[in-house]
Amino acid sequence: MNNKILIKNANQVVTCSGSNQKKGSEMNELHVIEDGCIIIKDDKIEKVGTSEEILKDIDEKEYNIIDAKNKCVLPGFIDSHTHVVFGGYRAEEYNMRLKGIDYMEIMKRGGGIQSTTEATKKATLEELVQLGIKRLDSMVSFGVTTVESKSGYGLDLDTEIKQLEAMKKLDDIHPIDISKTFLGAHAVPPKYKGKEDEFIDFIIETVLPKVVEDDLAEFCDVFCEKDVFSVEQSRKLLKSAQKLGLKSKLHADEIVRIGGAELASEIGAISADHLLRASDQGIRMMAENNVVATLLPGTAFSLKEEYARARDIIDSGCAVALATDMNPGSCFTESIPLVIALATLYMNMSIEETINALTINGAAAIDRADTVGSIDEGKKADIVIHEFPTYDYIPYHIGVSTVEKVIKNGKLIFDKIKNEA
Repeated sequence: MNNKILIKNANQVVTCSGSNQKKGSEMNELHVIEDGCIIIKDDKIEKVGTSEEILKDIDEKEYNIIDAKNKCVLPGFIDSHTHVVFGGYRAEEYNMRLKGIDYMEIMKRGGGIQSTTEATKKATLEELVQLGIKRLDSMVSFGVTTVESKSGYGLDLDTEIKQLEAMKKLDDIHPIDISKTFLGAHAVPPKYKGKEDEFIDFIIETVLPKVVEDDLAEFCDVFCEKDVFSVEQSRKLLKSAQKLGLKSKLHADEIVRIGGAELASEIGAISADHLLRASDQGIRMMAENNVVATLLPGTAFSLKEEYARARDIIDSGCAVALATDMNPGSCFTESIPLVIALATLYMNMSIEETINALTINGAAAIDRADTVGSIDEGKKADIVIHEFPTYDYIPYHIGVSTVEKVIKNGKLIFDKIKNEA
Protein backbone atom coordinates (compact mmCIF):
# COMPACT_ATOMS: atom_id res chain seq x y z
CA MET A 1 0.00 0.00 0.00
CA ASN A 2 1.36 3.42 -1.01
CA ASN A 3 1.74 5.48 2.15
CA LYS A 4 3.26 8.54 0.47
CA ILE A 5 1.39 11.65 -0.69
CA LEU A 6 2.71 14.44 -2.89
CA ILE A 7 0.88 17.77 -2.83
CA LYS A 8 2.29 19.84 -5.68
CA ASN A 9 1.79 23.11 -7.58
CA ALA A 10 -0.03 24.81 -4.71
CA ASN A 11 -0.47 28.49 -5.41
CA GLN A 12 0.32 29.07 -1.73
CA VAL A 13 1.50 26.83 1.07
CA VAL A 14 0.78 28.80 4.22
CA THR A 15 3.05 27.04 6.70
CA CYS A 16 2.40 29.07 9.91
CA SER A 17 5.83 27.69 10.70
CA GLY A 18 6.92 27.34 14.31
CA SER A 19 7.02 25.05 17.33
CA ASN A 20 5.72 27.47 19.93
CA GLN A 21 3.11 30.21 20.37
CA LYS A 22 3.35 33.37 18.28
CA LYS A 23 3.06 36.49 20.40
CA GLY A 24 2.19 40.07 19.52
CA SER A 25 3.56 41.20 16.15
CA GLU A 26 4.77 37.65 15.40
CA MET A 27 1.13 36.75 14.75
CA ASN A 28 1.33 38.51 11.39
CA GLU A 29 4.03 36.10 10.15
CA LEU A 30 2.55 33.25 8.09
CA HIS A 31 5.66 32.07 6.18
CA VAL A 32 4.01 31.56 2.79
CA ILE A 33 5.63 29.47 0.05
CA GLU A 34 4.51 30.37 -3.48
CA ASP A 35 4.13 27.42 -5.90
CA GLY A 36 4.53 25.14 -2.90
CA CYS A 37 5.00 21.43 -2.56
CA ILE A 38 4.63 19.00 0.36
CA ILE A 39 5.76 15.41 0.72
CA ILE A 40 3.94 13.27 3.28
CA LYS A 41 5.21 9.88 4.38
CA ASP A 42 3.04 7.77 6.66
CA ASP A 43 1.57 10.27 9.16
CA LYS A 44 4.33 12.90 9.03
CA ILE A 45 5.37 15.81 6.85
CA GLU A 46 8.66 14.80 5.23
CA LYS A 47 9.47 17.82 3.07
CA VAL A 48 8.12 21.32 2.44
CA GLY A 49 9.34 23.73 -0.20
CA THR A 50 8.73 25.03 -3.70
CA SER A 51 7.60 22.62 -6.39
CA GLU A 52 10.80 23.38 -8.29
CA GLU A 53 12.97 22.43 -5.30
CA ILE A 54 11.19 19.22 -4.41
CA LEU A 55 10.02 17.74 -7.73
CA LYS A 56 13.50 17.65 -9.24
CA ASP A 57 14.69 15.11 -6.66
CA ILE A 58 11.81 12.59 -6.65
CA ASP A 59 10.04 10.05 -8.83
CA GLU A 60 6.41 11.15 -8.81
CA LYS A 61 5.27 7.62 -9.67
CA GLU A 62 6.06 6.64 -6.08
CA TYR A 63 3.39 8.97 -4.68
CA ASN A 64 -0.31 9.47 -4.48
CA ILE A 65 -0.49 12.89 -6.12
CA ILE A 66 -2.75 15.78 -5.21
CA ASP A 67 -2.42 18.62 -7.71
CA ALA A 68 -3.16 21.82 -5.79
CA LYS A 69 -2.87 24.17 -8.75
CA ASN A 70 -4.71 27.42 -8.01
CA LYS A 71 -5.31 26.22 -4.44
CA CYS A 72 -4.16 27.44 -1.05
CA VAL A 73 -2.82 24.92 1.48
CA LEU A 74 -2.91 25.49 5.23
CA PRO A 75 -2.31 23.50 8.42
CA GLY A 76 -5.39 21.84 9.87
CA PHE A 77 -7.33 24.13 12.16
CA ILE A 78 -7.11 23.58 15.93
CA ASP A 79 -10.39 24.21 17.76
CA SER A 80 -8.87 24.71 21.18
CA HIS A 81 -11.99 25.29 23.33
CA THR A 82 -15.13 23.19 22.86
CA HIS A 83 -17.71 21.18 24.78
CA VAL A 84 -18.34 18.48 22.17
CA VAL A 85 -19.66 15.70 24.41
CA PHE A 86 -23.06 16.43 25.93
CA GLY A 87 -26.64 15.17 25.99
CA GLY A 88 -29.74 17.16 25.10
CA TYR A 89 -30.17 20.58 23.54
CA ARG A 90 -31.35 24.01 24.71
CA ALA A 91 -33.03 25.64 21.73
CA GLU A 92 -35.64 27.26 23.96
CA GLU A 93 -32.91 29.26 25.71
CA TYR A 94 -31.95 30.91 22.44
CA ASN A 95 -35.51 32.20 22.21
CA MET A 96 -35.34 33.38 25.84
CA ARG A 97 -32.21 35.39 25.09
CA LEU A 98 -33.93 36.97 22.11
CA LYS A 99 -36.58 38.19 24.56
CA GLY A 100 -33.92 39.88 26.67
CA ILE A 101 -33.33 37.31 29.41
CA ASP A 102 -29.61 37.17 30.15
CA TYR A 103 -27.47 34.07 30.55
CA MET A 104 -27.10 34.23 34.34
CA GLU A 105 -30.87 34.69 34.78
CA ILE A 106 -31.51 31.64 32.59
CA MET A 107 -29.19 29.65 34.88
CA LYS A 108 -31.15 30.85 37.93
CA ARG A 109 -34.36 29.57 36.28
CA GLY A 110 -32.97 26.06 36.00
CA GLY A 111 -31.62 26.40 32.47
CA GLY A 112 -28.07 26.81 31.38
CA ILE A 113 -25.45 24.27 32.35
CA GLN A 114 -27.73 22.54 34.85
CA SER A 115 -30.22 21.69 32.08
CA THR A 116 -27.53 19.99 30.00
CA THR A 117 -26.25 18.24 33.12
CA GLU A 118 -29.58 16.45 33.58
CA ALA A 119 -29.68 15.34 29.93
CA THR A 120 -26.06 14.17 30.01
CA LYS A 121 -26.66 12.13 33.15
CA LYS A 122 -29.49 10.29 31.37
CA ALA A 123 -27.48 9.58 28.21
CA THR A 124 -25.57 6.32 27.91
CA LEU A 125 -21.88 6.23 27.09
CA GLU A 126 -22.64 4.92 23.61
CA GLU A 127 -25.21 7.65 23.01
CA LEU A 128 -22.64 10.30 23.91
CA VAL A 129 -20.10 8.67 21.57
CA GLN A 130 -22.54 8.63 18.66
CA LEU A 131 -23.46 12.27 19.22
CA GLY A 132 -19.77 13.10 19.38
CA ILE A 133 -19.06 11.38 16.07
CA LYS A 134 -21.72 13.44 14.33
CA ARG A 135 -20.33 16.70 15.72
CA LEU A 136 -16.72 15.81 14.95
CA ASP A 137 -17.66 14.87 11.37
CA SER A 138 -19.10 18.35 10.96
CA MET A 139 -15.92 19.89 12.38
CA VAL A 140 -13.81 18.03 9.83
CA SER A 141 -15.79 19.66 7.02
CA PHE A 142 -14.61 23.04 8.34
CA GLY A 143 -10.96 21.95 8.30
CA VAL A 144 -10.56 21.04 11.98
CA THR A 145 -8.03 18.28 12.61
CA THR A 146 -7.51 18.63 16.38
CA VAL A 147 -10.06 19.63 18.98
CA GLU A 148 -10.05 20.27 22.71
CA SER A 149 -13.13 18.90 24.48
CA LYS A 150 -14.25 19.54 28.06
CA SER A 151 -16.36 17.63 30.51
CA GLY A 152 -18.45 19.68 32.93
CA TYR A 153 -21.97 18.43 32.25
CA GLY A 154 -21.98 15.98 35.12
CA LEU A 155 -20.87 17.90 38.20
CA ASP A 156 -20.70 14.52 39.92
CA LEU A 157 -18.34 11.56 39.81
CA ASP A 158 -20.13 9.15 37.47
CA THR A 159 -21.22 11.58 34.75
CA GLU A 160 -17.94 13.47 34.61
CA ILE A 161 -16.12 10.16 34.18
CA LYS A 162 -18.67 9.05 31.55
CA GLN A 163 -18.07 12.21 29.52
CA LEU A 164 -14.31 11.78 29.66
CA GLU A 165 -14.60 8.09 28.75
CA ALA A 166 -16.69 9.09 25.73
CA MET A 167 -13.93 11.53 24.68
CA LYS A 168 -11.31 8.84 25.10
CA LYS A 169 -13.29 6.47 22.90
CA LEU A 170 -13.84 9.19 20.30
CA ASP A 171 -10.12 9.89 20.29
CA ASP A 172 -9.53 6.22 19.53
CA ILE A 173 -12.13 5.79 16.77
CA HIS A 174 -12.41 9.20 15.06
CA PRO A 175 -9.74 10.73 12.80
CA ILE A 176 -9.75 14.03 14.74
CA ASP A 177 -7.35 14.12 17.68
CA ILE A 178 -9.03 15.09 20.94
CA SER A 179 -7.32 16.95 23.76
CA LYS A 180 -9.32 16.09 26.89
CA THR A 181 -10.06 18.58 29.66
CA PHE A 182 -11.68 17.88 33.03
CA LEU A 183 -14.10 20.72 33.84
CA GLY A 184 -15.80 19.29 36.90
CA ALA A 185 -16.15 22.81 38.35
CA HIS A 186 -18.27 24.15 35.48
CA ALA A 187 -21.21 25.21 37.65
CA VAL A 188 -22.46 24.79 41.20
CA PRO A 189 -24.89 21.85 41.55
CA PRO A 190 -28.17 22.75 43.31
CA LYS A 191 -27.35 20.75 46.44
CA TYR A 192 -24.10 22.70 46.84
CA LYS A 193 -25.59 26.21 46.46
CA GLY A 194 -24.05 28.30 49.22
CA LYS A 195 -21.57 25.49 49.91
CA GLU A 196 -19.19 26.05 47.00
CA ASP A 197 -16.13 25.34 49.14
CA GLU A 198 -17.53 21.89 49.93
CA PHE A 199 -18.09 21.22 46.23
CA ILE A 200 -14.49 22.17 45.39
CA ASP A 201 -13.34 19.79 48.15
CA PHE A 202 -15.54 17.05 46.66
CA ILE A 203 -13.98 17.56 43.24
CA ILE A 204 -10.46 17.52 44.69
CA GLU A 205 -10.94 14.55 47.01
CA THR A 206 -13.29 12.32 45.00
CA VAL A 207 -13.35 13.12 41.28
CA LEU A 208 -9.83 14.33 40.45
CA PRO A 209 -8.10 11.17 41.72
CA LYS A 210 -10.33 8.98 39.53
CA VAL A 211 -9.73 11.17 36.47
CA VAL A 212 -5.97 10.90 36.96
CA GLU A 213 -5.98 7.20 37.89
CA ASP A 214 -7.82 6.32 34.68
CA ASP A 215 -5.73 8.73 32.56
CA LEU A 216 -8.82 10.49 31.25
CA ALA A 217 -7.64 14.09 30.95
CA GLU A 218 -4.63 16.25 30.21
CA PHE A 219 -6.01 19.52 31.60
CA CYS A 220 -8.13 20.75 34.49
CA ASP A 221 -10.36 23.76 33.88
CA VAL A 222 -12.67 25.81 36.12
CA PHE A 223 -15.37 28.44 35.56
CA CYS A 224 -13.75 31.28 37.52
CA GLU A 225 -16.60 33.75 37.65
CA LYS A 226 -18.77 35.84 39.97
CA ASP A 227 -21.56 33.67 41.47
CA VAL A 228 -19.78 30.51 40.25
CA PHE A 229 -16.25 29.88 41.59
CA SER A 230 -14.07 32.54 43.15
CA VAL A 231 -10.41 33.16 42.44
CA GLU A 232 -9.52 31.48 45.74
CA GLN A 233 -11.63 28.40 45.00
CA SER A 234 -10.28 28.19 41.45
CA ARG A 235 -6.70 28.48 42.67
CA LYS A 236 -7.22 25.69 45.19
CA LEU A 237 -8.67 23.34 42.58
CA LEU A 238 -6.12 24.03 39.86
CA LYS A 239 -3.11 23.77 42.16
CA SER A 240 -4.47 20.46 43.48
CA ALA A 241 -4.85 19.24 39.90
CA GLN A 242 -1.31 20.36 39.07
CA LYS A 243 0.03 18.25 41.95
CA LEU A 244 -1.66 15.24 40.31
CA GLY A 245 -0.12 16.03 36.91
CA LEU A 246 -2.92 17.91 35.14
CA LYS A 247 -2.11 21.17 33.37
CA SER A 248 -4.29 24.23 33.96
CA LYS A 249 -6.86 26.13 31.93
CA LEU A 250 -9.43 28.71 33.06
CA HIS A 251 -12.73 30.14 31.95
CA ALA A 252 -11.64 33.63 33.00
CA ASP A 253 -13.19 37.09 33.25
CA GLU A 254 -16.05 36.31 30.87
CA ILE A 255 -18.95 38.08 32.58
CA VAL A 256 -17.41 40.01 35.47
CA ARG A 257 -13.79 41.09 35.96
CA ILE A 258 -12.67 39.20 39.06
CA GLY A 259 -9.00 38.50 38.31
CA GLY A 260 -9.11 35.32 36.26
CA ALA A 261 -6.39 36.49 33.88
CA GLU A 262 -4.15 37.33 36.82
CA LEU A 263 -4.78 33.91 38.37
CA ALA A 264 -3.94 32.17 35.08
CA SER A 265 -0.62 34.01 35.03
CA GLU A 266 0.11 33.31 38.68
CA ILE A 267 -0.33 29.53 38.43
CA GLY A 268 1.24 29.06 35.00
CA ALA A 269 -1.91 28.07 33.11
CA ILE A 270 -1.51 27.01 29.48
CA SER A 271 -4.46 29.21 28.50
CA ALA A 272 -7.07 31.57 29.86
CA ASP A 273 -10.28 31.60 27.83
CA HIS A 274 -13.10 34.08 27.06
CA LEU A 275 -11.48 37.19 28.68
CA LEU A 276 -14.23 39.61 27.67
CA ARG A 277 -13.66 41.59 30.87
CA ALA A 278 -9.94 40.97 31.41
CA SER A 279 -8.00 43.86 32.95
CA ASP A 280 -5.01 45.58 31.38
CA GLN A 281 -2.85 44.25 34.20
CA GLY A 282 -4.15 40.72 33.68
CA ILE A 283 -3.38 40.91 29.96
CA ARG A 284 0.16 42.17 30.64
CA MET A 285 0.71 39.37 33.13
CA MET A 286 -0.49 36.78 30.62
CA ALA A 287 1.98 38.10 28.03
CA GLU A 288 4.83 37.98 30.54
CA ASN A 289 3.97 34.43 31.62
CA ASN A 290 3.26 32.99 28.14
CA VAL A 291 -0.40 32.24 28.87
CA VAL A 292 -2.32 31.85 25.61
CA ALA A 293 -5.42 34.07 25.42
CA THR A 294 -8.09 31.88 23.84
CA LEU A 295 -10.84 34.13 22.52
CA LEU A 296 -14.32 32.87 21.67
CA PRO A 297 -16.09 35.43 19.47
CA GLY A 298 -18.96 33.09 18.63
CA THR A 299 -20.06 33.16 22.26
CA ALA A 300 -19.99 36.94 22.50
CA PHE A 301 -21.90 37.07 19.21
CA SER A 302 -24.52 34.58 20.42
CA LEU A 303 -24.96 36.34 23.77
CA LYS A 304 -24.88 39.81 22.16
CA GLU A 305 -21.97 40.83 24.41
CA GLU A 306 -18.97 43.02 23.60
CA TYR A 307 -16.11 41.07 22.06
CA ALA A 308 -12.85 40.42 23.86
CA ARG A 309 -10.26 43.14 23.23
CA ALA A 310 -8.22 41.14 20.74
CA ARG A 311 -6.36 44.18 19.43
CA ASP A 312 -5.24 45.27 22.89
CA ILE A 313 -4.34 41.72 23.87
CA ILE A 314 -2.16 41.18 20.79
CA ASP A 315 -0.59 44.62 20.99
CA SER A 316 0.32 43.88 24.62
CA GLY A 317 2.52 41.03 23.37
CA CYS A 318 0.15 38.17 24.14
CA ALA A 319 -0.46 35.06 22.04
CA VAL A 320 -4.10 34.85 20.92
CA ALA A 321 -5.87 31.66 19.90
CA LEU A 322 -9.39 31.50 18.50
CA ALA A 323 -11.93 28.72 19.08
CA THR A 324 -15.63 28.05 18.59
CA ASP A 325 -16.65 27.25 22.20
CA MET A 326 -19.08 24.80 20.59
CA ASN A 327 -21.59 24.00 23.35
CA PRO A 328 -25.33 23.40 23.70
CA GLY A 329 -26.21 26.69 25.37
CA SER A 330 -24.28 29.90 24.82
CA CYS A 331 -22.73 29.01 21.43
CA PHE A 332 -24.13 26.02 19.56
CA THR A 333 -21.89 26.19 16.51
CA GLU A 334 -18.84 24.41 15.17
CA SER A 335 -18.43 26.97 12.36
CA ILE A 336 -14.83 28.05 11.88
CA PRO A 337 -15.92 30.42 9.06
CA LEU A 338 -18.13 32.25 11.56
CA VAL A 339 -15.21 32.62 13.98
CA ILE A 340 -13.01 33.95 11.17
CA ALA A 341 -15.63 36.48 10.08
CA LEU A 342 -16.15 37.78 13.62
CA ALA A 343 -12.42 37.99 14.36
CA THR A 344 -11.59 39.93 11.21
CA LEU A 345 -14.66 42.15 11.01
CA TYR A 346 -15.43 42.88 14.65
CA MET A 347 -12.30 42.12 16.69
CA ASN A 348 -9.87 44.09 14.51
CA MET A 349 -7.66 41.09 13.85
CA SER A 350 -5.76 40.86 10.59
CA ILE A 351 -6.27 37.85 8.34
CA GLU A 352 -2.75 36.70 9.20
CA GLU A 353 -3.35 36.98 12.94
CA THR A 354 -6.61 35.09 12.59
CA ILE A 355 -5.00 32.21 10.71
CA ASN A 356 -2.18 31.90 13.24
CA ALA A 357 -4.76 32.02 16.03
CA LEU A 358 -6.53 29.00 14.56
CA THR A 359 -3.38 27.01 13.80
CA ILE A 360 -0.08 27.34 15.66
CA ASN A 361 -1.54 29.33 18.57
CA GLY A 362 -4.50 26.99 18.82
CA ALA A 363 -1.96 24.19 19.10
CA ALA A 364 -0.07 26.13 21.78
CA ALA A 365 -3.34 26.56 23.71
CA ILE A 366 -3.49 22.78 24.12
CA ASP A 367 0.28 22.40 24.54
CA ARG A 368 0.77 20.63 21.20
CA ALA A 369 2.59 23.25 19.13
CA ASP A 370 5.57 20.93 18.79
CA THR A 371 3.55 18.33 16.86
CA VAL A 372 0.64 20.13 15.10
CA GLY A 373 -0.48 23.61 14.06
CA SER A 374 1.97 24.25 11.23
CA ILE A 375 3.29 22.71 8.03
CA ASP A 376 6.81 21.90 9.19
CA GLU A 377 8.98 18.89 8.48
CA GLY A 378 8.56 16.24 11.16
CA LYS A 379 5.16 17.40 12.32
CA LYS A 380 1.93 15.47 11.92
CA ALA A 381 0.57 15.59 8.38
CA ASP A 382 -2.57 17.54 9.27
CA ILE A 383 -3.22 19.63 6.16
CA VAL A 384 -6.18 21.42 4.59
CA ILE A 385 -6.48 22.32 0.92
CA HIS A 386 -8.72 25.29 0.24
CA GLU A 387 -10.51 25.77 -3.06
CA PHE A 388 -9.19 29.29 -3.72
CA PRO A 389 -5.68 30.43 -4.69
CA THR A 390 -4.77 32.60 -1.67
CA TYR A 391 -5.55 32.76 2.02
CA ASP A 392 -7.27 36.14 1.50
CA TYR A 393 -10.29 34.26 0.16
CA ILE A 394 -10.89 32.45 3.46
CA PRO A 395 -12.45 35.41 5.32
CA TYR A 396 -13.60 37.06 2.07
CA HIS A 397 -16.09 34.22 1.43
CA ILE A 398 -18.00 35.32 4.51
CA GLY A 399 -19.36 32.55 6.71
CA VAL A 400 -18.80 29.87 4.05
CA SER A 401 -16.25 27.08 4.29
CA THR A 402 -13.57 27.18 1.60
CA VAL A 403 -12.26 23.73 2.60
CA GLU A 404 -11.91 21.30 -0.29
CA LYS A 405 -9.78 18.50 1.17
CA VAL A 406 -8.65 17.53 4.66
CA ILE A 407 -5.64 15.30 5.35
CA LYS A 408 -5.27 13.99 8.89
CA ASN A 409 -2.25 11.97 10.00
CA GLY A 410 -1.34 11.50 6.34
CA LYS A 411 -4.76 10.22 5.27
CA LEU A 412 -7.39 11.97 3.19
CA ILE A 413 -10.45 12.11 5.46
CA PHE A 414 -12.59 14.70 3.69
CA ASP A 415 -13.01 15.55 0.03
CA LYS A 416 -15.71 18.06 -0.81
CA ILE A 417 -15.60 17.19 -4.53
CA LYS A 418 -16.23 13.48 -3.89
CA ASN A 419 -18.85 14.24 -1.24
CA GLU A 420 -20.79 16.38 -3.74
CA ALA A 421 -20.48 13.87 -6.56
